[in-house]
Order: sequence, then structure tokens, then C-alpha cells
Amino acid sequence: MAKSIMQKEKRCYICGSTYDLHEHHIFYGTANRKQSEKYGFKVWLCARHHNMSRDCVHSNYELNLRLRQECQAKFEETHTRAEFMAIIGKNYIWRE
Repeated sequence: MAKSIMQKEKRCYICGSTYDLHEHHIFYGTANRKQSEKYGFKVWLCARHHNMSRDCVHSNYELNLRLRQECQAKFEETHTRAEFMAIIGKNYIWRE
């Protein structure tokens, strides 16, 4: 299990709260959850931003996309786009 490539502190990635945190795999589903765990594609989110409101990552397309784009950009600081594509199978960054 890799640590998050997105954050070092255990606090909500969106609002900074340290209360009622959930580990969120940025790329989920059976195969992608395993890849998220292996490569550290995960963040801490408070319950509100994870799955307990209309603004949560599982209900808000824009927030979900933002996390995926930021994760891909972070990964590409030390790896290539081709490597990311081989792992996840999709590009989330359309502009350079």
C-alpha cells in the first residue's frame, strides 16, 4: 500500500478538516481501486466531501474530475503520460 501522492497530512483534501475522515481512492472500481492503492492515488476527505452531501466527490462530477486531473498532474511530475495511461487507461488532462 502506497501513501498518497497528493498529500502528507491526514486532513480533508478539500476543506482541511481533521474530523470524520475517509480515505478516498481517486480512481475507483474494481481494477482502478487496486491501482489507486498501489500508486497512492488517494486522498483523505471529510464525510461531507466524500459521500455525505450533494457536494461530495461521489455526487459532484466537477469535484471528481478535479481530483483526477490533480492526481494525474502530480503523477506526471515524476512519470510520463504514457505511464499514467498504461495504469489508468484514460487521460484526464486535456490541456497542457
